Amino acid sequence: MALLSKKDTNLILDPLADNNPITIQVLGICSALAITAELKASVVMALSVIFVLGVGNVVISFMRNMIPNKIRIIVQLIVVATLVIIVDQVLKAFAYELSKTLSVFVGLIITNCIIMGRFEAFALGNGPWKAFLDGIGNALGYGVILIIVGFFRELLGSGTLFGFKVLGDPVTKTGLYATGYENNGFMIIPPAALIVVGIIIWLQRSKNRALIEEN
Repeated sequence: MALLSKKDTNLILDPLADNNPITIQVLGICSALAITAELKASVVMALSVIFVLGVGNVVISFMRNMIPNKIRIIVQLIVVATLVIIVDQVLKAFAYELSKTLSVFVGLIITNCIIMGRFEAFALGNGPWKAFLDGIGNALGYGVILIIVGFFRELLGSGTLFGFKVLGDPVTKTGLYATGYENNGFMIIPPAALIVVGIIIWLQRSKNRALIEEN
Protein backbone atom coordinates (compact mmCIF):
# COMPACT_ATOMS: atom_id res chain seq x y z
CA MET A 1 0.00 0.00 0.00
CA ALA A 2 1.38 3.38 -0.93
CA LEU A 3 2.30 5.64 1.94
CA LEU A 4 0.60 8.63 0.33
CA SER A 5 -2.64 8.66 -1.62
CA LYS A 6 -2.98 10.74 -4.77
CA LYS A 7 -4.79 13.47 -2.82
CA ASP A 8 -2.08 13.47 -0.17
CA THR A 9 0.62 13.72 -2.83
CA ASN A 10 -1.18 16.67 -4.43
CA LEU A 11 -1.16 18.50 -1.09
CA ILE A 12 2.62 18.55 -1.34
CA LEU A 13 3.13 18.91 -5.10
CA ASP A 14 0.48 21.50 -6.04
CA PRO A 15 2.08 24.37 -4.06
CA LEU A 16 5.41 23.62 -5.73
CA ALA A 17 4.07 24.62 -9.14
CA ASP A 18 0.50 25.40 -10.18
CA ASN A 19 -0.61 26.75 -6.79
CA ASN A 20 2.64 28.26 -5.55
CA PRO A 21 2.13 30.64 -2.60
CA ILE A 22 4.40 33.34 -4.03
CA THR A 23 4.02 33.17 -7.80
CA ILE A 24 0.35 32.14 -8.02
CA GLN A 25 -1.25 33.22 -4.72
CA VAL A 26 1.07 36.27 -4.48
CA LEU A 27 1.72 35.81 -0.75
CA GLY A 28 4.95 36.14 1.22
CA ILE A 29 6.41 38.65 -1.23
CA CYS A 30 8.00 40.83 1.48
CA SER A 31 10.53 38.23 2.63
CA ALA A 32 11.23 37.29 -0.99
CA LEU A 33 12.36 40.88 -1.52
CA ALA A 34 14.13 41.44 1.76
CA ILE A 35 16.29 38.43 2.60
CA THR A 36 17.16 36.84 -0.75
CA ALA A 37 20.31 38.84 -1.46
CA GLU A 38 22.21 35.90 0.10
CA LEU A 39 21.50 32.24 -0.64
CA LYS A 40 22.29 31.13 2.92
CA ALA A 41 19.68 33.50 4.35
CA SER A 42 17.15 32.26 1.79
CA VAL A 43 17.75 28.62 2.75
CA VAL A 44 17.50 29.33 6.49
CA MET A 45 14.29 31.33 6.05
CA ALA A 46 12.83 28.51 3.93
CA LEU A 47 13.69 25.90 6.59
CA SER A 48 12.26 28.14 9.31
CA VAL A 49 8.94 28.49 7.50
CA ILE A 50 8.83 24.72 6.80
CA PHE A 51 9.17 24.08 10.54
CA VAL A 52 6.69 26.76 11.61
CA LEU A 53 4.02 25.94 9.04
CA GLY A 54 4.38 22.15 9.23
CA VAL A 55 4.21 22.01 13.04
CA GLY A 56 1.74 24.89 13.31
CA ASN A 57 -0.75 23.28 10.95
CA VAL A 58 -0.65 20.07 13.01
CA VAL A 59 -1.16 21.94 16.31
CA ILE A 60 -4.09 23.96 14.94
CA SER A 61 -5.62 20.80 13.47
CA PHE A 62 -5.44 19.01 16.83
CA MET A 63 -7.06 22.00 18.53
CA ARG A 64 -9.64 22.76 15.85
CA ASN A 65 -12.62 21.38 17.78
CA MET A 66 -11.61 23.11 21.01
CA ILE A 67 -10.98 26.64 19.75
CA PRO A 68 -13.95 29.04 20.17
CA ASN A 69 -14.60 30.76 16.88
CA LYS A 70 -14.35 34.25 18.41
CA ILE A 71 -10.74 33.78 19.50
CA ARG A 72 -9.42 31.50 16.78
CA ILE A 73 -7.18 34.20 15.25
CA ILE A 74 -5.66 34.96 18.67
CA VAL A 75 -4.99 31.25 19.25
CA GLN A 76 -3.40 30.95 15.81
CA LEU A 77 -1.14 33.93 16.52
CA ILE A 78 -0.07 32.42 19.85
CA VAL A 79 0.79 29.12 18.18
CA VAL A 80 2.81 30.69 15.37
CA ALA A 81 4.51 33.15 17.76
CA THR A 82 5.62 30.29 20.00
CA LEU A 83 7.11 28.40 17.06
CA VAL A 84 8.83 31.52 15.73
CA ILE A 85 10.41 32.16 19.15
CA ILE A 86 11.79 28.62 19.07
CA VAL A 87 13.28 29.23 15.61
CA ASP A 88 14.73 32.58 16.70
CA GLN A 89 16.37 31.10 19.80
CA VAL A 90 17.85 28.18 17.85
CA LEU A 91 19.33 30.58 15.29
CA LYS A 92 20.82 32.77 18.00
CA ALA A 93 22.33 29.72 19.69
CA PHE A 94 23.81 28.02 16.62
CA ALA A 95 24.04 30.68 13.88
CA TYR A 96 24.28 34.03 15.61
CA GLU A 97 25.72 36.01 12.70
CA LEU A 98 23.03 34.71 10.37
CA SER A 99 20.36 35.50 12.95
CA LYS A 100 21.55 39.12 12.90
CA THR A 101 21.31 39.14 9.11
CA LEU A 102 17.72 37.86 9.21
CA SER A 103 16.99 40.00 12.31
CA VAL A 104 13.41 41.27 12.23
CA PHE A 105 12.38 39.08 9.29
CA VAL A 106 12.32 35.94 11.45
CA GLY A 107 9.84 37.67 13.73
CA LEU A 108 7.76 38.69 10.74
CA ILE A 109 7.10 35.01 10.04
CA ILE A 110 4.34 35.52 12.62
CA THR A 111 2.43 37.74 10.20
CA ASN A 112 3.30 35.77 7.04
CA CYS A 113 0.07 35.57 5.05
CA ILE A 114 0.91 32.03 3.89
CA ILE A 115 0.98 30.68 7.45
CA MET A 116 -2.16 32.38 8.72
CA GLY A 117 -3.91 31.54 5.45
CA ARG A 118 -3.16 27.80 5.74
CA PHE A 119 -4.28 27.78 9.37
CA GLU A 120 -7.60 29.33 8.38
CA ALA A 121 -8.17 27.64 5.02
CA PHE A 122 -6.95 24.12 5.79
CA ALA A 123 -5.80 23.24 9.30
CA LEU A 124 -9.10 24.27 10.93
CA GLY A 125 -11.04 21.91 8.66
CA ASN A 126 -8.82 18.86 8.29
CA GLY A 127 -7.09 16.18 10.35
CA PRO A 128 -3.47 16.43 11.56
CA TRP A 129 -1.93 14.26 8.82
CA LYS A 130 -3.47 16.19 5.93
CA ALA A 131 -2.75 19.46 7.73
CA PHE A 132 0.91 18.45 8.06
CA LEU A 133 1.19 17.60 4.36
CA ASP A 134 -0.51 20.86 3.40
CA GLY A 135 1.83 22.83 5.64
CA ILE A 136 4.94 21.12 4.30
CA GLY A 137 3.77 21.51 0.69
CA ASN A 138 3.04 25.23 0.96
CA ALA A 139 6.23 25.89 2.91
CA LEU A 140 8.26 24.02 0.28
CA GLY A 141 6.58 26.02 -2.48
CA TYR A 142 7.50 29.21 -0.66
CA GLY A 143 11.03 27.98 0.06
CA VAL A 144 11.77 26.91 -3.51
CA ILE A 145 11.06 30.41 -4.81
CA LEU A 146 13.17 32.00 -2.07
CA ILE A 147 16.10 29.71 -2.89
CA ILE A 148 15.85 30.32 -6.65
CA VAL A 149 15.71 34.08 -6.14
CA GLY A 150 18.54 33.95 -3.59
CA PHE A 151 20.67 31.84 -5.92
CA PHE A 152 20.54 34.27 -8.84
CA ARG A 153 20.75 37.43 -6.71
CA GLU A 154 23.89 36.31 -4.85
CA LEU A 155 25.49 34.75 -7.92
CA LEU A 156 25.01 37.77 -10.17
CA GLY A 157 25.16 40.44 -7.48
CA SER A 158 28.19 39.22 -5.55
CA GLY A 159 29.68 36.51 -7.76
CA THR A 160 29.41 34.05 -4.86
CA LEU A 161 27.22 31.22 -3.57
CA PHE A 162 27.04 30.61 0.18
CA GLY A 163 29.85 33.15 0.41
CA PHE A 164 32.25 31.21 -1.83
CA LYS A 165 33.58 32.87 -4.98
CA VAL A 166 32.05 31.31 -8.12
CA LEU A 167 32.34 33.77 -11.00
CA GLY A 168 36.10 34.16 -11.10
CA ASP A 169 38.45 36.81 -9.85
CA PRO A 170 37.57 40.46 -9.29
CA VAL A 171 37.92 42.71 -12.31
CA THR A 172 41.49 43.73 -13.11
CA LYS A 173 42.35 46.22 -15.80
CA THR A 174 45.15 45.56 -18.30
CA GLY A 175 45.63 48.48 -20.61
CA LEU A 176 42.35 49.07 -22.42
CA TYR A 177 40.84 45.75 -21.36
CA ALA A 178 39.24 44.42 -18.18
CA THR A 179 39.17 40.79 -17.16
CA GLY A 180 37.24 38.91 -14.49
CA TYR A 181 33.66 39.29 -13.27
CA GLU A 182 32.33 42.67 -12.20
CA ASN A 183 29.54 42.30 -9.65
CA ASN A 184 26.12 43.58 -10.69
CA GLY A 185 25.21 45.76 -7.72
CA PHE A 186 21.61 46.06 -8.90
CA MET A 187 21.00 42.38 -8.09
CA ILE A 188 21.56 42.85 -4.36
CA ILE A 189 18.89 45.52 -3.92
CA PRO A 190 15.21 44.56 -3.40
CA PRO A 191 13.85 45.58 -6.85
CA ALA A 192 16.01 42.84 -8.40
CA ALA A 193 14.01 40.25 -6.46
CA LEU A 194 10.81 41.51 -8.11
CA ILE A 195 12.41 41.06 -11.52
CA VAL A 196 13.54 37.50 -10.74
CA VAL A 197 10.12 36.60 -9.32
CA GLY A 198 8.51 38.16 -12.40
CA ILE A 199 10.65 35.99 -14.69
CA ILE A 200 9.63 32.89 -12.71
CA ILE A 201 5.96 33.87 -13.02
CA TRP A 202 6.40 34.37 -16.78
CA LEU A 203 8.07 30.97 -17.15
CA GLN A 204 5.30 29.28 -15.15
CA ARG A 205 2.56 30.78 -17.26
CA SER A 206 4.43 30.05 -20.48
CA LYS A 207 4.58 26.40 -19.46
CA ASN A 208 0.98 26.20 -18.24
CA ARG A 209 -1.34 28.49 -20.18
CA ALA A 210 -4.21 27.65 -17.81
CA LEU A 211 -2.57 29.90 -15.20
CA ILE A 212 -3.02 32.98 -17.38
CA GLU A 213 -5.90 35.12 -16.12
CA GLU A 214 -8.48 36.01 -18.75
CA ASN A 215 -9.53 39.66 -19.01
